[in-house]
Amino acid sequence: MNNQFQILKGNVVFTPKFGQMEILEDSYIVIAGKQVKAIYRSSLPEKYRNIIVTDYGSALIIPGFVDLHAHAPQFANRGLGLDCELLPWLDQYTFPEEAKYQNAAYAETVYRQVVAEFWKWGTTRVVLFGTIHKQATVKLMELLAAAGLGGYVGKVNMDRNSPDFLLETTRQSLADTEEFIQHTRNKYELVKPIITPRFVPACTPELMKGLATLAQKYSVPVQSHLSENTGEIELVKSLHPECRHYAGVYEQFGLFGRQPTIMAHCIHNDDAEIALMAQNNIYVAHCPYSNNNLASGIAPVRKFIRSHVAVGLASDIAGGHEVSIARAMVMAVQVSKLKWLESNKQDNFLTIPEAFYLATKGGGSFFGKVGSFEEGYEFDALVIDDSALSGSSGRDYSVEERLNRFIYLGDDRNIAVRYVAGRKIEQP
Repeated sequence: MNNQFQILKGNVVFTPKFGQMEILEDSYIVIAGKQVKAIYRSSLPEKYRNIIVTDYGSALIIPGFVDLHAHAPQFANRGLGLDCELLPWLDQYTFPEEAKYQNAAYAETVYRQVVAEFWKWGTTRVVLFGTIHKQATVKLMELLAAAGLGGYVGKVNMDRNSPDFLLETTRQSLADTEEFIQHTRNKYELVKPIITPRFVPACTPELMKGLATLAQKYSVPVQSHLSENTGEIELVKSLHPECRHYAGVYEQFGLFGRQPTIMAHCIHNDDAEIALMAQNNIYVAHCPYSNNNLASGIAPVRKFIRSHVAVGLASDIAGGHEVSIARAMVMAVQVSKLKWLESNKQDNFLTIPEAFYLATKGGGSFFGKVGSFEEGYEFDALVIDDSALSGSSGRDYSVEERLNRFIYLGDDRNIAVRYVAGRKIEQP
């Protein structure tokens, strides 16, 4: 029994439901293998008495952060071109940078930095875009797995409306994607491939149909972008006048929920699209920093939640300049307050417990039972030492207040320990 279980002690905080924060002070988490077995307050049952307890004292133990959408190859572009809108930014900054990933050495250098940054900021699961380059994307998966982090990684597909130096043929794109899936789908326990059409403007109907076939053939999930920018939406309308809306393009080609699907941004969706998203169990990757930086708009998160559309948070590196999902939580709350005003105070702004749910269980549920400390959930966790945030005022903060202060004022130095699927992971 001793080899099967581990027990941690501390102030345990998680959100089993949207907006419902569970705070268990001075409590024990029992982990069986990868999963949470039980939480006990104050004392342990006799059957666990002989198991060594890792006592984190007054530290907070919270679920690991989940990033539902980021572009790993754009890491070097953080902070650049953010006075542009989306489409000019892609042409001037994103595409030239991604072309460099044909060079395997360059790709490995940057991807090592990317993975280290996710570890540093407490992101334990992440969903990533690579580039069109198969070899570089395989290396990204290898590095993520070696670091002990969990994730989905996609080889990007684009066969139209892209610069010549970053353009695939439809046949080559599909062949490379199938080889990529075959090579990686069973290679790692926590890192898996995901089908990744960049977005509708960059993918022909033939490519989208072919990708949908691969997604179903290999039971691989799908990720892309949806309704990020008004200029992008107009371009999609001109390319696909037969479709009622942007989501309908993905739907007609089989890329909208036939396999588990994440759509990033989702700022300008109409009611019909939102209904289709709910019907097809689409996940929204909410990217508040990127949406601000590229003047895209404010996503209607409250409306999605009310419509039973799943939402998680995302950094969207490098449209977003912050890797930290804690900081994305803060920005999500802030922009929701602007949305509240914009809606004539009809759509309530997000609370911290709600944003905390989006950052953990909301996005984590895309991976299965991830992002909570309920029984049977994989134990992804951060141990937060916030003692330096208390200062010398002598004030005695509650556990909830301490969590709020970490979210708003803390940084990577407050993350003392990281766990993924029951295993402590060290700095890569």
